[in-house]
Amino acid sequence: MKFSISEINQILGSLNYNGSAKKNFFFRKVSIDSRTISPEDLFIALKGEKFDGHNFLENVLKTGVKAVVINEGRQDLVPKDYPFWMVPDTKEAFQNLALIKRRKLNIPVIAITGSVGKTTTKEMTLEVLKSYGKIKVSEKNNNNEIGVGLTIHSCEESDKLLVLEMGMRGRGQIGILSKFSEPNIAVITNIGSSHIGILGSRDSIAKAKCEITQHLNPNGVVIIPYGEPLLDENLNKIWRGKIVKVKLEKNRKNLKLNSSNDNLILGLYDSSKNIIQIEKKFFNISFKGIHNVLNFLYVYAISKELGINFNEFNKFNFRSSEGRNNVISTKKLLIMDESYNASPESVKACIKLLLDYPGRHFFIFGSMKELGSKSEKYHREIFKLINNSDIQKCIFICEKELEIKIRKYCLIRKKFLIVSSIDNIIPIVNEITIKGDVLLIKGSRCWQLDKLIPHLN
Repeated sequence: MKFSISEINQILGSLNYNGSAKKNFFFRKVSIDSRTISPEDLFIALKGEKFDGHNFLENVLKTGVKAVVINEGRQDLVPKDYPFWMVPDTKEAFQNLALIKRRKLNIPVIAITGSVGKTTTKEMTLEVLKSYGKIKVSEKNNNNEIGVGLTIHSCEESDKLLVLEMGMRGRGQIGILSKFSEPNIAVITNIGSSHIGILGSRDSIAKAKCEITQHLNPNGVVIIPYGEPLLDENLNKIWRGKIVKVKLEKNRKNLKLNSSNDNLILGLYDSSKNIIQIEKKFFNISFKGIHNVLNFLYVYAISKELGINFNEFNKFNFRSSEGRNNVISTKKLLIMDESYNASPESVKACIKLLLDYPGRHFFIFGSMKELGSKSEKYHREIFKLINNSDIQKCIFICEKELEIKIRKYCLIRKKFLIVSSIDNIIPIVNEITIKGDVLLIKGSRCWQLDKLIPHLN
């Protein structure tokens, strides 16, 4: 799928070119990486907090690319007879071209956001929706204003479905992602406490997540959890289209009572058999825990919107990513690697899953970040849950300021060992655990708890 000069001129303005030869060529794709660019690509010199693509223009030109996109005032970096587009903001140009690419693709776009669960939900779609055709999903953590654009630009003509993960750290960011991706289906997995230190309240978080509908196809659908008043209230203010809600039921009778409601999808979960019943169909999934069952219900709702049919009984094995839903068996321990990140909701969910495993239970817990003034409150809730459980020991790593505030809550039942560096953790684990124990590892990304895994394995 190529871009022509005339198409780009309509978006970025006229091509600057002083040479004598006629310019009438096409670009295979858009690139922002000088290390992987090919002569058929259009290079856009993005400027970020830690990098500036303009610094690599000399290397880019040596690859034989036919033209580049640069910021205003940087034209001295390219030869006088070299074609270039000059724009006020190369990031905006990158996003505008992503929108053109999205429209040229003419395929359904699914956008997934939420405080927790969005990455797992995205990974589930890759397996569950494979009968729809070739699927392009956001790789790794490409969920910001650049990562989402990269995913769109990497699509090929053979792709039949695009699944985008959308993250945010402040108001307006998801609205921008929605603007240049124009989703057909939007999923908001939940409204949790992640980034509450930045946004101030769960209501503000809900408003930020609902921005996903700003450029949602009017004939599209928003999929949300049942019984979330903040989402209901904020969506009703800005979205007039279809809303589908998903809900986990404990009573089989309720499945029959509500089975005729197309806008409500109910699931019944048998944790002993790891079987989910939805609309007279049964599903066995490789990820355990109530939180993952709820994630699967979102994927089922997406599948229903796309017209995918299921057998009476279905089994799905999902790929695990490092730090998420990753269970590692060693000669001594069963390790639940949930080290990628942590929020109050995700920590609680993982603790409940830990306690479902047979054997003695241990927890390496890195303090949760971006909670602002509510940090002590949310950590106290986790400590209470641990103290009231059969977790043998929790090795808690935190900054000194937080340790001073919460130490008294950690000493109630002497279940906690507080450390300030991950270097101190391995000897403690080796000393307090025995063969057959189960160890959960979870904490905010800054603690880099994933570095412990090779030493424990």
